[in-house]
Amino acid sequence: MEKAQEVERSIIKKYHKDIWTRFIKAINQYELISENDKIMVCISGGKDSFLLAKCIQELQRHGKIHFQAYFVTMDPGYSEYNREKIVNMAQTLNIPLQIFQTNIFDVVNKVASKSPCYLCARMRRGHLYNKAQELGCNKIALGHHFDDVIETTLLSMFYGSEIKTMLPKLPSDNFEGLELIRPLYLVKESSILSWCAYNNLSFINCACHFTESNLNNENNSKRLEIKELIKNLKKINKDVDNNIFKALDNINLNCVLGVKKDGQYQSFLDNYPK
Repeated sequence: MEKAQEVERSIIKKYHKDIWTRFIKAINQYELISENDKIMVCISGGKDSFLLAKCIQELQRHGKIHFQAYFVTMDPGYSEYNREKIVNMAQTLNIPLQIFQTNIFDVVNKVASKSPCYLCARMRRGHLYNKAQELGCNKIALGHHFDDVIETTLLSMFYGSEIKTMLPKLPSDNFEGLELIRPLYLVKESSILSWCAYNNLSFINCACHFTESNLNNENNSKRLEIKELIKNLKKINKDVDNNIFKALDNINLNCVLGVKKDGQYQSFLDNYPK
């Protein structure tokens, strides 16, 4: 319990500006949490999701909005070592964790062993939405942070040929009444890493059977490539990540070749003076 209190104090005090204030700003700016919400907080076992859980707990204690939170880990087939590490960390941080079992890793390894990440992500999402409905929740909170937003945007541009990003919240297409939210949307990964080091906390990474034995798979290498690119660009322009983020909220539709909305494409020529 003492360790959990130290961690909680660090969020509110030492990391007030870099973590807590940014967390609260995202909640307010994007209207992520409302009165009487029932939120399933997804804990993968990594640093981001555990920080999210602690921030949500602090908001429950000190915030003006009344809501319920359920802290849930979906076990897709973790090794015994990784599952135990997640359970122990939840106990250390005083997080009332619920765990439910799936066989996602086994299915993905059989069906899509050469490119598992896409199928794994889709299957995880489906199981999480089903669990949220079972718990009577109307929102699912994930631990994606500021850097995830930037990296996803550049990955979409460089390898998907489109400008698309992670949104701070997103209604489910297939599960009526459920919404996905990302409360760490404005928190930078460097702050999360610093918070971990300050509190001497060690978390699991992906823990996927595939990535444990194939560290250089394409999905990982592309994201690492983007991380390295941003790191190098920041040596030239320290605000490059902030500028990319701001650009996503400042798109000049008068100066783009085309836009797509709900699957419908519109060219700049459609409204060009004849």
